[in-house]
Formats: sequence, C-alpha cells, structure tokens
Amino acid sequence: MTDSNTWEEVYEIVRLIPPGRVMSYGQVATLCTRPLTPRAVGWALHGCPADVPWHRVVNASGGCSTDRVAGKQPGRQQKLLEAEGIDFSPAGTLDMNQYPFELAVDDVNELLVDTKVAQ
Repeated sequence: MTDSNTWEEVYEIVRLIPPGRVMSYGQVATLCTRPLTPRAVGWALHGCPADVPWHRVVNASGGCSTDRVAGKQPGRQQKLLEAEGIDFSPAGTLDMNQYPFELAVDDVNELLVDTKVAQ
C-alpha cells in the first residue's frame, strides 16, 4: 500500500519535467525513494493535483496510456504534448530518444530534500 507521501514524491518528480520533454512511468518509479511500480505511478497521476504535468509521463513505448482511463478525454494527452512541440508517429507514439528528460537518483534526492526544507 502507498501513502500520500509516496504520491507527493511522484508529483514532485513529475513537476520537474520541462515542457517538450517526457519520462516513462518506469523512469519515474525508478527515481522514487520508496519501491514503486510503473503502474503505481500511473495510479498516482490519475488523481494528481492540477499543477502536476501528468501528460509528460508516457508508457515505455512512447505511447499515451490515458486514453484507456475512464474520465480522461481520448487524445487529450497527445494534444497537450503536441502543443509542447512533441511529434507523434502515425501509430500514435513518440520517440523516447528524441524527447527525453533524464535525472539521476542523487539529483532527485537533493531536489526533494530542498523542496521539503523550503516548505
């Protein structure tokens, strides 16, 4: 089971992703200080606060997974990413190598500590 601190950690990591860049659910999970699966990252983002750029997290194949989620408008994630300059193939995937956002675990830990100190 996860707690609200775990979800908040996911949100803080995702808030670091700049416009025009993406990470996969698995990449976000790897950066968390607690063991977390890519699916758990998806659950966290399903109900995230409005200031979290959830659309910048895609599946490992570069596809938008939110089209399958109840309550999410089909195609919305792709449209948001396209508005940030990200191109999609006709199959509906983006090139993960073209739009990466990479962070080291140490960098994330330092940023999370700084965020907690600032609060």
